[in-house]
Amino acid sequence: MRKIKLFIAMSLDGYIAKPNDDLSFLKLVEKQGEDYGYADFISEIDTVIVGRKTYDYVLKEIGPSHYDNGNRDVYVITRTERPQIGRTIFYNGDIPGLFKRLKNENGKNIYCDGGAELINELMMHSLIDGFVISVIPILLGAGTRLFQDGRPEQRLEFISAQTFETGLAQLTYEKNS
Repeated sequence: MRKIKLFIAMSLDGYIAKPNDDLSFLKLVEKQGEDYGYADFISEIDTVIVGRKTYDYVLKEIGPSHYDNGNRDVYVITRTERPQIGRTIFYNGDIPGLFKRLKNENGKNIYCDGGAELINELMMHSLIDGFVISVIPILLGAGTRLFQDGRPEQRLEFISAQTFETGLAQLTYEKNS
C-alpha cells in the first residue's frame, strides 16, 4: 500500500505562513546547493496532492514544472471545477475518498504539499503516514498554523532528526500502525 507523506516547513511556533499567506520567512534558510533532502524525498513520489492556494503560489514563484514534470500525477484540491492540464487534475470531490483510493493503487508514495486546510482534513481521517517537518528558527507569533485543533489524537514513531548549518532542524516521524 502506498503511503501519504508530508514534507513541509514551519516556524518554531508552528506556523507554515505569516498572515496574508506570506512565506517570506522561508528565505531565512535558503542556502546555495542545500535542498534539505527534498530531492531524495521526491524520488520516492509519483503523485502530488496540493491545495489550490499552495498550487497557485508555487506556480507563480517557481513555475508549473515544479509539480507537473510529466512523470507524476498532480491533484489540486479546489472548490472550483477546472479542466485537466497535462497530468494536473483539479479535484473538487470527496477528499478522504480520493486519498483512500490513491493509497490502494499501485505506485510510489504520495506527497501532500499542503496547505493547512488540506493537511488538517487528512489529519481528521488519520490519512497521513509520514511527516518530514523542517523547523525554521523563527517565532512568527501569528499566521496559519500547521496543525489545527479538533483533530483526533495520533501516535507517531520518531524516525530521525537532522540539523543544518542554517539553523533549520528537520524532524521525521511515521504514524504508528
